[in-house]
Amino acid sequence: MIAEKMKGMVANSSAIRAMFEEGNRLAKIYGRENVFDFSLGNPNVEAPQAVKEAILSLVTEETPLELHGYTNSNAGYEDVRRTVAESLNERFQTAFSPENIIMTVGAAGGLNVILKTLVNPQEEVIVFAPYFGEYRSYTSNVDGVLVEISPDTESFQPKLNEFAEKITPKTKAVIVNTPNNPTGVVYSEETIREMARIMEEKQREYGTEIYLISDEPYRELAFDGVEVPYLANYYKNTIVAYSYSKSLSLPGERIGYLVIPSEVADSRDVIAAAGVANRILGFVNAPTLLQKVVAKCIGEKTDLTYYNRNRETLYEGLRQCGFRCIKPQGAFYLFVKSPIEDEKEFCEAAKRYNILLVPGSSFGCPGYVRIAYCVAYETITGALPKFQELAKQYFQR
Repeated sequence: MIAEKMKGMVANSSAIRAMFEEGNRLAKIYGRENVFDFSLGNPNVEAPQAVKEAILSLVTEETPLELHGYTNSNAGYEDVRRTVAESLNERFQTAFSPENIIMTVGAAGGLNVILKTLVNPQEEVIVFAPYFGEYRSYTSNVDGVLVEISPDTESFQPKLNEFAEKITPKTKAVIVNTPNNPTGVVYSEETIREMARIMEEKQREYGTEIYLISDEPYRELAFDGVEVPYLANYYKNTIVAYSYSKSLSLPGERIGYLVIPSEVADSRDVIAAAGVANRILGFVNAPTLLQKVVAKCIGEKTDLTYYNRNRETLYEGLRQCGFRCIKPQGAFYLFVKSPIEDEKEFCEAAKRYNILLVPGSSFGCPGYVRIAYCVAYETITGALPKFQELAKQYFQR
């Protein structure tokens, strides 16, 4: 008999993964080219050439023990952490050292590590809807309580009045994801400044520490010259979880890092505990070969022109069909208003045209659907006539 908590998790298994698996099933029936799978944020852009060159040079020049052995610290190779810290210092005018960096098994691993480090049972973790649905599981893993801030469906910027009202003495952490999955919205500097002011005020009011966790797998994916604020420069108790999954198109390699600045409350204890959490959660250390690869590829990123073409084509095409959607500033998702109240029913209707979408309720925002446009351009151009047919069911001409 499986654990009671796992029964619930199995019953509410990821709708994103379920739709992705449905896409594989349909592809066997109709052919991959006739299935328009927008379910999973799985980058279709190749990793930069520098990644391939780094792997080849490492496997030919380094010893097997250096490439595949345990690291001396659960935090990762010191030289890799130094390279990451120096890069961040140059980009964001920070003063990080290797001790502030912990290499992790992607941002997902990093989030689980830092929540394990910080959150006691029944302490609260605040998220802003719409949000990445796995935050529910990560919070449940540490017996925390997830507190949702309802979405502003006009701008998809955080509702800060509601945020201020929902902070309590039990609030331990706030998770922010910008550029956002699923909307593609970048939280403005004004939003971040006000969010920081509210948290500082609440810390003084309750005599507690509230940690801001910045989940940053999409930091490098911003369009039209939009600047993504670096949250650690706005609020002292900020911890960053970063992933190379999207910036280097390496989602299956599971490599990222945590930044725990020295300014964070109890930073020495937090850093030490996060290193232990990395071990006891079973990660032990981040993949060693990939640590060395990303250190060699600091400053590299995937070709954004590919994603931008997909974004422009799909956004304009959907608008012409009659669908409503805010234009994303980053990441590689469109968050589209469902033409009917039950977006799950709409997803089922889309499936009849071999179009696979993810319901907004998976992100705490029913009435919308997420479209991941990190696909081949031909998938988008092939899908638009199907979207036109689908739209005819809902919009008058």
